[in-house]
This record gives sequence, structure tokens and C-alpha cells, in this order.
Amino acid sequence: MVVGDEIVAGRGDARAMGWTGRVFARTDSPIPLTSMVLPIPGEDSQQLAARWEGEVVPRLSPEADNRLVVGMGSHDIDHGISLVRARLNLANILDQATRHHISAFVVGPPPRPDVPEKQMSELSNAYRDVADRRGVTFVDTYHPLASHDQWQTDMAQPGSYTPQQAGYGLLAWLVLHNGWHHWLGLTA
Repeated sequence: MVVGDEIVAGRGDARAMGWTGRVFARTDSPIPLTSMVLPIPGEDSQQLAARWEGEVVPRLSPEADNRLVVGMGSHDIDHGISLVRARLNLANILDQATRHHISAFVVGPPPRPDVPEKQMSELSNAYRDVADRRGVTFVDTYHPLASHDQWQTDMAQPGSYTPQQAGYGLLAWLVLHNGWHHWLGLTA
């Protein structure tokens, strides 16, 4: 299951795949993978922490290797949520996932042209620290993309804070090359 905001949903992608569709399409697994993408546009970490269990737990299967991908967005900045609270919200999600025996994987927020670099960097680093302290794989999307030319081009559309096709491809590449296959047990 994949939870998060409109970036998880792939808003703005002409191919309607987003990064999640691209990642699952490029994951070669000997057993079938079923992805359930459960986004809510505009959601901050507090809202995500309050709803994810209600969305995910009913979908758990006792016959499956249930996993949780948490796409952390940047709406905490828009909603005035402090870094301390944002950290606590992610910590609660990961701790509850552990209690449910669900292996988690966290994808950090990508850059936005309407948010100062310092704020985005601090938010990404805060999420990384929470994941690292719990031994959970964290994919930093902010720092690799903050100065990336193609990302900047994708984000240059007036009034847009979501990427387009190329940007989602970059996000998928980062996920696929930063622990995804290892987390799924598909590499030696």
C-alpha cells in the first residue's frame, strides 16, 4: 500500500502513472505485486498519521507480505506544522506500522518552487532522521532534485507545484536506485 499526497497520486502526469506506477512497472518480481495507491491531495503529515491505519489495515491480507510505502509531502510547511510535530507524525506512522508487522519504506518530499530551499531541506532531513532511527529505508528526493535541470524545467509551469512526466520519471529513478529492490528482498 502506498499512502501520501498528490505526488503519490501522480497529479500532473500526462501518462497518469506518477512515480508509483513507474516504480511498480519497473519492478521485476518472481511473485506478483499488487499496488494499492491511497493518496489524499493536500494532505499533511498530521492528516496522514490520523488516516493511514484506517485505509491500510482493512486491506491487509494474512496470505500476503504486506508492505507500506509512505510518500511524505511538503504540506506541513503550508499548514504551519512544526518540524518537531512533523517528525512525531512520521514516527507514529512507522511505529504503528511496526506494531502491525508491516515493513515500511519512506519517500521524502521533492523540491517545490514556491517553498524556500532551507525549509524543504530541513523537512527532508527531519524525515530522514526519523526513518534512520527506526532502520527504515528513506529515499531523499529533495537534495538530488533541488538543482536538477530537468526537475526545474518540469516545475517551471505557472502555478504548478507538482511535476510532469519527466519529473515523475526522476522520482521513480530515485526510488528504484535507493533501496527499493533490497527492501522488497529482490536483491542478494
